[in-house]
Amino acid sequence: MNSAGLSETAVTLINGRLLVWADADTGLALCRDLAALLGNCGLELVTDRNLIESSLARYPADVLLIDTDGLGDGLEPALQRIRGIYPAEALTIVLVGNPGTVDCDSLLSLGAIDCLYKPVSRAELGLRLANILSSLNRLKAERTARQDLEREIQARTAKLNLLIDSGLMMGMERSRAKLLQHILREGQKLLHCDGATMYWVTPQGNLKFAERTRTDCLPVNELPLYRADSGSPNDNYVAIYAAVHNKPVIIDDVYRETRFDCSGTRDFDTQSGYRTVSLLTVPMAPRNGAVIGVLQFINALDPGSGAVIPFPVDVVELVEALAAQAAVALDNLQLIQSQKDTTESIIQVLAAALDTKSPHTGHHCVRVPDLAIMLAKAACRESSGPLADFDFSNEDQWLEFRVGAWLHDCGKVTTPEYVIEKATKLDMLYNRIHEVRMRFEVLLRDAQIERLENLANGMPSGDADDRYRMRKTQLFDDFAFIAECNKGQESMQDADCDRIRAIAANSWLRYFDDTLGLSEDEDQRLRGKPKPPLPVSERLLADKAAHIVPRAAWQTPDPALEIKMQVPENLFNYGEIYNLTIQKGTLTAEDRYKINEHIIETIKLLEKIPFPDFLKRVPEYASTHHETLDGKGYPRKLTERQLSIPARIMAIADIFEAITASDRPYKRPYKLSQALKIMCDMKNNRHIDATLFELFLTSGVYLEFARKYLYPEQIDAVDIGQFLSASVESVCGAGSSDR
Repeated sequence: MNSAGLSETAVTLINGRLLVWADADTGLALCRDLAALLGNCGLELVTDRNLIESSLARYPADVLLIDTDGLGDGLEPALQRIRGIYPAEALTIVLVGNPGTVDCDSLLSLGAIDCLYKPVSRAELGLRLANILSSLNRLKAERTARQDLEREIQARTAKLNLLIDSGLMMGMERSRAKLLQHILREGQKLLHCDGATMYWVTPQGNLKFAERTRTDCLPVNELPLYRADSGSPNDNYVAIYAAVHNKPVIIDDVYRETRFDCSGTRDFDTQSGYRTVSLLTVPMAPRNGAVIGVLQFINALDPGSGAVIPFPVDVVELVEALAAQAAVALDNLQLIQSQKDTTESIIQVLAAALDTKSPHTGHHCVRVPDLAIMLAKAACRESSGPLADFDFSNEDQWLEFRVGAWLHDCGKVTTPEYVIEKATKLDMLYNRIHEVRMRFEVLLRDAQIERLENLANGMPSGDADDRYRMRKTQLFDDFAFIAECNKGQESMQDADCDRIRAIAANSWLRYFDDTLGLSEDEDQRLRGKPKPPLPVSERLLADKAAHIVPRAAWQTPDPALEIKMQVPENLFNYGEIYNLTIQKGTLTAEDRYKINEHIIETIKLLEKIPFPDFLKRVPEYASTHHETLDGKGYPRKLTERQLSIPARIMAIADIFEAITASDRPYKRPYKLSQALKIMCDMKNNRHIDATLFELFLTSGVYLEFARKYLYPEQIDAVDIGQFLSASVESVCGAGSSDR
């Protein structure tokens, strides 16, 4: 090649790497000329064909310039190997040679980019190489820019995905504590910072520490949003400024900050040994725009070095989006919790109203849930045995159980108080023993009149007095017997019932019309009945047609409810003989059904309520506490396998509260040992669950409840060992699905 004129050609300085493959003489001269022409370009020469591949590996060139003259055979295989290692975008190959010694077309097909035939101007060659290197530099710059852009897009996409995933998670989370931690952790990831703190705006208008990612204790002091003296915003504190003005604030260096008072942060650093530098404070505001809290992020970190850096401005919008999502999620959670609290409060008010409705049922509807929850907590603590798998794993399940317990007697709102409180056999709206007594008074007065008439008719006074005394004694004895039977405290014998019927056969004379002053309902029941002329002789005690209240068709349970209780023919039977001959207690079959019917009314009321999914078992928990394991309970005679563990807990709570209550007019309160003996018999007869009853004892729940609600004189010494089985049977039919 002719080198004349090459050094005089001016070419712009080019950056790049050039590897020249030529024989020694030609290569040295070519490298000198190209160095003078290309300036900043790096140059290296290789003359041994056996070293070309290792040279490329050692010296990563942008352009491989091959002078084919003097290289001999082996050029084509070498090009094939080189291109197999380095694709066109990684290495540009330029050929220079004589037309007679090189076939440029074939070499171009092997991967060369350009081919020049000699003679060629060195200036032209330099210009060609300069253009190639310039193009390569531009390609490199574009590739780098594209890679940087792709990395930026990937980073922003990752942050957006993080934001989207965070929003989805916040929408699903139902635990407030977990939600607060999630918000701070996601914000920390989004900003790549060292820590995060959440402040909460209190109803009193203060800013208090709510949560933080660091393990040190949260400060207990609260910061007022407004000054007490002037009412102006407390703008000298950054968190308060963000809350009051609903604006984000970036502080690059806490120790150089002059706009806000950061002395509290610096004092914390002094006490903890931590070093706070950069801060990003963002308000949280839900849909209504009112700020409910503040997020504060601490010490942004450089992704490469980990050094503390200022928070970049371009992430503020993303963090504001996270804060908005967090505010909406917290607001929704607060709204849901408020609704739950309101619902539960209304239910508790209803339960308290049911207790207040009857002055003699005490606080049954309040105490039963308390006892049920005590026993449920004890069951949840069991880690072995039949109850090992039982657990209320979240607050919704506890709420569902509490609501079911509070509503367990809601059907009693339809039950007449005089039936619930029927303390004597003749009780209705009042104790009808007074009516009976008045009839005895009339008969005694008749006996007095008869004595006087006998004396007036000439009967000896001794005989008249004896007959009167005998009649009087008989009347007093009979009434005392009737009055005692009315109490219903002892079981009636057949002879007692016969005596009542014999007493009832006595007659008295009624002069007044007993159809006057009746209600429309009573009048309808008597309409069409024969009306005897007055005065009329009536039995001392009677079962009259007026005493029968028939049952209407609509007062029979709908078959769809699957009620299996025996339904009496009549709604009520107030017959005096019928009631006084009740063999045990004070309730007729009609009375007992009316009381037990409250559970049917509970089912009817609760099944009309569209409970959400997390409360769908409320009707079950509220309506099964009178069912028994032997399948003889009511109202549906459910079997053992149909009774869940919570339902069995409710049964024990309801029974224990009822038999230990000291305010029932129809029974005396049992001592603790007596109550447990009754319940032990119920366990042995498979009315209540053995495992849960024995847990009730061994966990001490029975005593905890007794000390809380029973009179001291009821709490006697109890040896619970006598009520425990040698080995407690497993809870049959109550699998994991029963919770």
